[in-house]
Amino acid sequence: MSLIKQLWLAIIALLLLSFVGSLAISITSGRDYIEQEVRIKNEDNATALALSMSQLEKDIVTLELLISAQFDTGYYRRITLRDTEGQVLIERSASEYRGDVPAWFRNVIHFDVPIGTATIQDGWRQFGTLELESQHSFAYASLWRIMLELAGWFLLAGAISLAIATVVVRGIKHPLVRVVAQAKDISARRFTTIKEPRTLELREVAQAMNVLSANVRQMLSQESQKLDELRRHLQHDRVTGALNRDVFMGRLSSLLGSEDARATGLMIMTRVESLETLNEQLGHQATDQLLSELVTQLSQLAPTPEEALVGRLNGSDFILMLPLEADTGALIPRLRQALDTIALKAPNIGMRLPTAVVAYTPHDDRGGLLATLDDALAEAESASAHTTVAVREHQHNSLFGNHAEWRSALNAAITLGPQLAYFPVIDAHHNVLHYECPARLELANNWQTAGMFIPWISRFHLEPALDIAVVKKALEQLTSNPAQTLGINLSIASITNAEFVIELRRLLEKQPQLAKQLCFEVPAILNTHAIGSLRGLCTALRPLGCQFGIEHVGAEFTKLADLHDIGLAYLKIDSSLIGGIHTSHEQQTIVRGMATLCHSLGIQVIAEGVTEQAELESLFKVGVDGATGPGVRLN
Repeated sequence: MSLIKQLWLAIIALLLLSFVGSLAISITSGRDYIEQEVRIKNEDNATALALSMSQLEKDIVTLELLISAQFDTGYYRRITLRDTEGQVLIERSASEYRGDVPAWFRNVIHFDVPIGTATIQDGWRQFGTLELESQHSFAYASLWRIMLELAGWFLLAGAISLAIATVVVRGIKHPLVRVVAQAKDISARRFTTIKEPRTLELREVAQAMNVLSANVRQMLSQESQKLDELRRHLQHDRVTGALNRDVFMGRLSSLLGSEDARATGLMIMTRVESLETLNEQLGHQATDQLLSELVTQLSQLAPTPEEALVGRLNGSDFILMLPLEADTGALIPRLRQALDTIALKAPNIGMRLPTAVVAYTPHDDRGGLLATLDDALAEAESASAHTTVAVREHQHNSLFGNHAEWRSALNAAITLGPQLAYFPVIDAHHNVLHYECPARLELANNWQTAGMFIPWISRFHLEPALDIAVVKKALEQLTSNPAQTLGINLSIASITNAEFVIELRRLLEKQPQLAKQLCFEVPAILNTHAIGSLRGLCTALRPLGCQFGIEHVGAEFTKLADLHDIGLAYLKIDSSLIGGIHTSHEQQTIVRGMATLCHSLGIQVIAEGVTEQAELESLFKVGVDGATGPGVRLN
């Protein structure tokens, strides 16, 4: 039984006890008082009547008339005149009770009043004895009326008391509900904080839980910081902070081999000529600072710091990937300005920064792409300017000739409805955790993967429309096979769109049983606004049983401490950290640290992009809960 119910029962029991106690005391006191008054009345009336009869002639008829006149007043149950021998001379009596008081009440009260007696004299001689007994009907009626009045006042007082108690209980229940919700969050490893209630006992509990949540948050931040330091030590160049060559190449291969939208974009390679001469003229420390500033300037070319992917291929060559970037004309001025900023830091040295820009698309050959970059870089080096930029446009056939055709085709494809692919996510026992369901759209009479149309979807701001269509298709698939669990990708643009969230909730509330079989995944590129939107989305959809996850999580993902209260079900580690993990001790160390940190919050860790059995076995050894990718097959 809940505490609130116990509190209500205690209040009601207290009110009933007060009513019964006050009623019992009032009735008992009233009965005792009435018995005393009736006893005195019996004696007084008997004495007065006997005195009157003693002064009259002792004619039976006259005495009977006097007794009848007294009896007919209605206040007596019996008046009896006996002679000296005890024989009844005259007797008038009435029924035991007259009135509408219930019998059970009379049985409970039961007046016990002695009869009044008096002696009648005839001169100096005793004539007889008079016995008088009052009628109790009026006493019963009086007590019954008192009880009804007390009950009425009790009901009124009880109603007022319950109204006041309702306000008090609500005042207690509201902070109690918050404390209970926080306790449930902590049991689910969501370390939330709440406003401290005014109730002393609840405030102490809330303070303890808030301290626990704060300590966990601090612990997560510290562990994330340690993991980030380890990652930087193992994967980044210590001078500039750029990715090492092997790490960058692994991420490039992973990205090009995926169907993700980030597999489309631009790649920039910059070479610092005559690095040895710069070291001699500026000194190692100044040169290192100059190279670090170059990496910073290149990183700022990305839309957000989270999307910047800069690598150092060797001492003088730096490379930058800009996913989803397609407008070379808009990029070149910003690139030239960044390079000029670096060149101006050493104006007397004559530093040259030849740069090549190449577009890349899904399934490009990495070797061919790098060869194209080298060719363009050689062209830039042959020029005499300080910051010469050579551009190589990607030669590929676009599905449509212009923006209007793309927009029309995308709207038609979304209206027609997407197609969902099925990729299993399995655990160590080859049980299916859920199915990844990336969308396909029918464009140019073929079903195209996300890497082909997502850049155009983003350009036309059609993400919410596409995501709603995907959810509808998933619900349709679950209707025919409700035992499956499907993972659906949601874009950042969708979760930050209030209308999308409202429509999504309305759609899922119509089919709550199927909503429990959906997992919603958002990309790891989350800014502060996106984290707040994700928190609101989780709050809105969690009562429906939906699960939430983060996909494409790289080693640089440091927002776990900000997401601990959202209630994530899983994180999917990006394939760039998974490829070749069975041969890389550094990757195993990083993935093991990420898994340990996530498990402390009850979050599952799933590996993306698994290509071979050796990787799968190594992943489960370091603590990963699930895996997906080309190398994952159901038995």
